[in-house]
Amino acid sequence: MASEFIVDVSETDFEFEVLVYSQNNPVVVDFWAPWCQPCKALTPLLEKLAEEAVGAFRLARVNVDENPNLAVRYGVRSIPTVKAFSQGQAVAEFVGLQPEARIREFLTRLLPPSKTALALEKGQSLLGEQDWAAAERLFRELATEEPRMPAVQLGLLKAVLAQGRGEEGLALLRDFPPSREFMTAEKLRPLAESLVQFEKGQLPDENELDATFRNSLRLARRGNLEAAMDGLLDILRQNKRYRSDRARLVLLGILELYNLDDPTARQYRNELSSVMF
Repeated sequence: MASEFIVDVSETDFEFEVLVYSQNNPVVVDFWAPWCQPCKALTPLLEKLAEEAVGAFRLARVNVDENPNLAVRYGVRSIPTVKAFSQGQAVAEFVGLQPEARIREFLTRLLPPSKTALALEKGQSLLGEQDWAAAERLFRELATEEPRMPAVQLGLLKAVLAQGRGEEGLALLRDFPPSREFMTAEKLRPLAESLVQFEKGQLPDENELDATFRNSLRLARRGNLEAAMDGLLDILRQNKRYRSDRARLVLLGILELYNLDDPTARQYRNELSSVMF
């Protein structure tokens, strides 16, 4: 395959095409031979991934039959062998035909993080700092570029619900893409539904616990999440199964808005466990 991202290299130009080039961009070297059956499956896959990466890395192919000194120099004992070079040094490798998913993971570790990945990391940091409005702005910008990325949708969902906007939260939940983030998103559904019921005046008003539940949601809508959780814990201390477990599920939803290692969330999870068990 002729391509600006793929080159055949030999002992005479390996120094320039691989070692020098890798000072600025990673180079993935495919050590292969015409008689190698696994190579016939691996090399086209590497070529496809190199084209997809559009220059994020270079694929250099080395025919070990024609360049035995390179195989000896880099300790290639069986083929196919794939070695990644960065800053003139071999930094990673794998041997034998691998599943595409594993090769993609290999390349992901090699390549610098994408702009989207960096933005996602910043968004998670903003959520961790509870700067909900800034997190919302960032995730909305990301959603214009990656409208179906589950991590983006989950970040936006958290930012919206943390600001008490249940209707928007339910809209995001209705269209949430199938993914590993889906289960986390579903844990936020009781919070979103209860916020909507509060906004529409549809919550029960029969006793003091109902009044405490409404007040907790009022506090959550104002962004006072800790006070809201205090109220929900008070309900659970008196009735662990209040309204078909609604208080506990809403409390768990609020806790999902926090990072896992957040000390406040840890404290409230511990209090919830002590109340329930």
